[in-house]
Amino acid sequence: MAFKILEDVCIGCAACEAVCPNDAVRREAGDTFVIDPDLCTECVGFYDEQQCVEVCPVGACVPGSVPRETH
Repeated sequence: MAFKILEDVCIGCAACEAVCPNDAVRREAGDTFVIDPDLCTECVGFYDEQQCVEVCPVGACVPGSVPRETH
């Protein structure tokens, strides 16, 4: 399942955007960040751990409720 960023927890530091190997994290209006569930692969094939989770200083990156598509 794709990860998501909790808006009420995110501090807008952009750390997650810089480490995403799939460019799934993007800035929306202001300091709001979102993870595109169609691009998020949970870092599978790149890293053993989800990089957004590893670098987020406030724990805003969490497993989402949108199952990741598999082909």
